[in-house]
Amino acid sequence: MESTGNTVAELVQARWGDHRTGLRFEGEARTHHQMTAGAAARAALLTDLLPRRGEPHIGVLLDNTPEFPLWLSAAALAGAAVAGINPTRRGAELARDILHTECGILVTERAHLPLLDGLELPGVRILVTDTDAYEELLAPYADAKPEIARTVTPRSRMLLYFTSGSTGAPKAALCSQGRLAAAGGSLVTHFGVGPTDTHYICMPMFHGNAVIADWAPALAAGAGVALRRRFSASHFLADTREFGATYFTYVGRAVQYILATPARTDDRDNPLRTGFGTEAGAVDAARFEERFGVRLVEGYGSSEGGAAIQRSPDTPPTAIGRAAPGDDLAVIDPETLQECEAAAFAADGRLLNGRAAIGELVNRGRNPFEGYWRNAEAEAERVRGGWYWTGDLFYRDADGYLYFAGRTDDRLRVDSENLAAAVIENILARYEGAAAVAVYAVPDPVAGDQVMAALAPPPGVPFDPLSFAEFLLSQADLGTKMAPRFLRVVDRMPVTATNKVARSALRREAFRCADPVWWRPPGTSSYRPLTPSDVTSLLTQYRTQGRDDLLPR
Repeated sequence: MESTGNTVAELVQARWGDHRTGLRFEGEARTHHQMTAGAAARAALLTDLLPRRGEPHIGVLLDNTPEFPLWLSAAALAGAAVAGINPTRRGAELARDILHTECGILVTERAHLPLLDGLELPGVRILVTDTDAYEELLAPYADAKPEIARTVTPRSRMLLYFTSGSTGAPKAALCSQGRLAAAGGSLVTHFGVGPTDTHYICMPMFHGNAVIADWAPALAAGAGVALRRRFSASHFLADTREFGATYFTYVGRAVQYILATPARTDDRDNPLRTGFGTEAGAVDAARFEERFGVRLVEGYGSSEGGAAIQRSPDTPPTAIGRAAPGDDLAVIDPETLQECEAAAFAADGRLLNGRAAIGELVNRGRNPFEGYWRNAEAEAERVRGGWYWTGDLFYRDADGYLYFAGRTDDRLRVDSENLAAAVIENILARYEGAAAVAVYAVPDPVAGDQVMAALAPPPGVPFDPLSFAEFLLSQADLGTKMAPRFLRVVDRMPVTATNKVARSALRREAFRCADPVWWRPPGTSSYRPLTPSDVTSLLTQYRTQGRDDLLPR
């Protein structure tokens, strides 16, 4: 194993002169030295383009191409920070992400230029990587050496990665060079990653998972990296064989998509050793190991770095694990500030005392949370009374193992991405056939949440499913994961005594309610009535995945 450094910049610099294969992508291979040289050239360019006041920010709106790790490394050397820009965002919301993080430069590619059409981005210089102009801009810096800016320290800002909250607009969580380097080193130790390994990065690099849990440990270990431009379940096994990949990360339903590909007798003929991620679910993790011979390690770490749970070999199948060393994690009732009682289970594993056992996961000890970019209100909400509140619901068994139970407030987690109900509601409110709308989460049969909405049409106006589906398709700022899976049509929106939407009642009834429910089956864009047989089929899926206890009874 390679020694780690105190900063990401030192890890990048350490690969200078290393002529082993460092990156593979779409038939091309580059050595570690070539990647470091490319990073040095971009760091020198960056230094000339941006003023040296404070720590400059660059936005990266790219698929998983070699330019993404090159700019991460360049930013580390130059003492800049990278804001990963999510290409599923649209219109004003996309512009807001770029401007909020004060990006002086936006690095993108021709495929994403249509997303920027019509956006006002004052003061932002756009670099388009797959153009002659970009190559000409870099050419004078071809002989640059990987020098580390004098301002770089372990506390230097390295990442601004977006995490959504109930207030609507995503928050940009901060990660320093020291924390990212330490995270990479920790995973190297935990998984025994070494210089001969190859990390397959198929999750999007604008997301913290791919950078923190895949790229950083590869950098720390001196391991190679193989990139897939965008995740593809059908190419997953072929890629791992072609690249000799031994380690990969996943989030959300990626594992389920891979399992949905046709099984072959040679599926176990692959070089993979470990998969690390979240939300695969115990059932699918077992199926993955049985089919491919690869162990999946489920973990938990709050996006902001304030709490972590580690899985051990004796962790119960449906649990996440115990608190990581140094964390004082507790499941707390947010009203009483007392620890919730230990979970009690039926013989079939069903949780019996959810009301008393489920609470918010809190870190009462020291934690590495480094704050949000220009969002003191959100920071104060995250750290209260000296404790770090994760915003996630958990329960704990008598042996101290922790089980994930969902999200707090109005957040939804769909296919590993946090969404805010308020943002989706603001879009749905434009629909002429809606007098009122409310958006909330219902559990997904496998992992995370599904988007459900309640819609009250204007008096005397019947709900038109075709019109609603066409409306959704026409909304430029509706992200790819925001369209409701379930739609409950109500005569009047249920409200509390203070005229707030009664979201708890909506969540409690979910799709099993007296009102008509329309739904969009997976893989379709049109809505049809949810029938009793559909409900029966869905409930079977929940039971099969061991998640029926998350459905209100």
